[in-house]
Amino acid sequence: MTALPVYRWHLAPDGLATRRQLRAMNLRPGGQDVVAELQRPRRGRGPLVAYLYRIDRAKPVRPMTPAKWAALAKANTARRTCPTCRRDTGYVIPTSLGACVTCAYPLDLAA
Repeated sequence: MTALPVYRWHLAPDGLATRRQLRAMNLRPGGQDVVAELQRPRRGRGPLVAYLYRIDRAKPVRPMTPAKWAALAKANTARRTCPTCRRDTGYVIPTSLGACVTCAYPLDLAA
């Protein structure tokens, strides 16, 4: 196995992209192998590493199926439903509270 070429941050050649960059172009790696590494140095720690893929070998993102849309809607509804009062709050309930604001701070609203 040969070692991957390593490029510094912002110095990768044209034609290569990270997963996030591919996703922004509505593409996915599509099973291709990593062709290079992108490294961003950090003080006192190891570098941040991102893997690069060839854009010309990338495939289009698969469209969402109706079942996936339904599962996503169900998951988002669960994130908005308060476990205490069982109401849809209209916003994602913070995990730090564990309940909607009304249930988490009942005395603040009475004042």
